[in-house]
Amino acid sequence: MTVKTLVDTNVLVYAYDISEPVKQSQALKVLDHLATFRKGALTAQVLAEFAVAVTRKIPNPLSWERVAASMENYLQSWEVLELTGLIVLEAVRGVRQHGFSYWDAQIWAAARLNQIPVIFSEDFTPGRTVEGVAFVNPFAEDFNLSDWI
Repeated sequence: MTVKTLVDTNVLVYAYDISEPVKQSQALKVLDHLATFRKGALTAQVLAEFAVAVTRKIPNPLSWERVAASMENYLQSWEVLELTGLIVLEAVRGVRQHGFSYWDAQIWAAARLNQIPVIFSEDFTPGRTVEGVAFVNPFAEDFNLSDWI
């Protein structure tokens, strides 16, 4: 599978957050297109953060049964990148040299070391590119999904 976009936790969370209907609709559209065209990837970290966020941080939390079903779906239909020692070390470099928070640096490091040129997230500076990895906010008004498929 050719992967070109790494999806950050916030995109997955919005797909389940009924309190944010506009972002929920956009997240579902983005995830559906990436899955359909097999152009997306997740990391083990993103899936772990997703589980915590949708059971504790959204107004209508999901049950652990629903989380398990969603995880099984993602594991069967998405490429999931494992966390490695090299990714951890690269993340530390990302903190030191680029000023990322550690957890954001780990997502950037996973994309960079797996040669994925784009991260969809609202947590990074949109339009910024760091060492070949571009950050794109799929919830921005000027976002056009067809540009990334």
